[in-house]
Amino acid sequence: MTAYKNIPTPCYVMEEEKLRRNLSLIQSVAKRAEVEIILAFKAFALWKSFGIFREYISHTTASSLYEARLAFEEFGSPAHTYSPAYTDQDFPTIMACSSHITFNSFSQYQHFYPQVQEYNAAHPEKMISCGVRVNPEYSEVEVELYNPCAPGTRFGVIFEQLPEQLPAGIEGFHCHCHCESSSYELERSLQHIEARFGKWFKQIKWLNLGGGHLMTRKDYDTEHLINLLKGIHERYPHLRVILEPGSAFAWQTGPLLANVVDVVENHGIRTAILNVSFTCHMPDCLEMPYQPVVRGAKTLDAEVIKTAKPEDHIYRLGGNSCLSGDYMGCWQFDHELQIGEMLILEDMIHYTTVKTNMFNGISHPSIGILHTDGEFELYRQYQYEDYRNRMC
Repeated sequence: MTAYKNIPTPCYVMEEEKLRRNLSLIQSVAKRAEVEIILAFKAFALWKSFGIFREYISHTTASSLYEARLAFEEFGSPAHTYSPAYTDQDFPTIMACSSHITFNSFSQYQHFYPQVQEYNAAHPEKMISCGVRVNPEYSEVEVELYNPCAPGTRFGVIFEQLPEQLPAGIEGFHCHCHCESSSYELERSLQHIEARFGKWFKQIKWLNLGGGHLMTRKDYDTEHLINLLKGIHERYPHLRVILEPGSAFAWQTGPLLANVVDVVENHGIRTAILNVSFTCHMPDCLEMPYQPVVRGAKTLDAEVIKTAKPEDHIYRLGGNSCLSGDYMGCWQFDHELQIGEMLILEDMIHYTTVKTNMFNGISHPSIGILHTDGEFELYRQYQYEDYRNRMC
């Protein structure tokens, strides 16, 4: 708490020491397994911190025009780009900002690949490698909102749709079927991927196993992961293997700081209203859903709050938007919460910082980094003009 006392709230605070710990582990896995691990902007895109990232990794992955530009202009290297649907308006710039382009369907490939051929002919020093996303129709992700292999999904080509001979220019397969998953889920996924698509591996140069590999989580078996990846090399020595996790890079690297602005009670349920919003600033908590850890508080089952007594110090936490469902609960504290008190909501850097919105005219929290020497650097503080400019 002392390290945060002079930081204005609300604020996302990324801690450099914890970030470097994750980056060192990821770099070690990549070197030992002889694979490339790249940063997925869909989970983390704080470009002012890219100088730190470049000490450990060389490339990033993009899923849109703006992410591709961010990779090329701010990270300093062309992106590995995949999008469910490219547009004629965006594609020329995407080519200029990408080293790899993955198509979601063969109709997208047929429409855009001639442009890639023309681009490569004009830029032999910067050839774009193309691939197609394949769908193994297998995933252990339980929340359908996050399951890229759910029946009827719009993502990727299933094996019945692949011709015996891949079209000209398809040099890689991209496959994504994980979300905060373990190496053992990857092992089972690989069995399905190889069973369905292995016969085409001799026709491709690279295999991108997508994201969702949460290798920086404490209980993740990194040795098992490394052995799995080495096994791919042994079976397919010509394949370049790529992983593009997002959460793993910024996992447990810092909190969202908030203050209690009021405490209200309704039918015995006490809610501490904060100067942050779940729907605006922590949307994954409502979407996934999951209840974040609050430093110094005990996380309880939500039903407990219905029978809580005042002396139990049990509260819901409520956001400051007018959405009825902008709350979560419940947590037990060792004291009665006071107006103005700081609460520290743990692990709020990955995904949260890229998914914030200004619904209800509520400002984004500030964003900054706590350096290893204890100095806090404010990356950005948002103003009314940021909201106004988004509305026109």
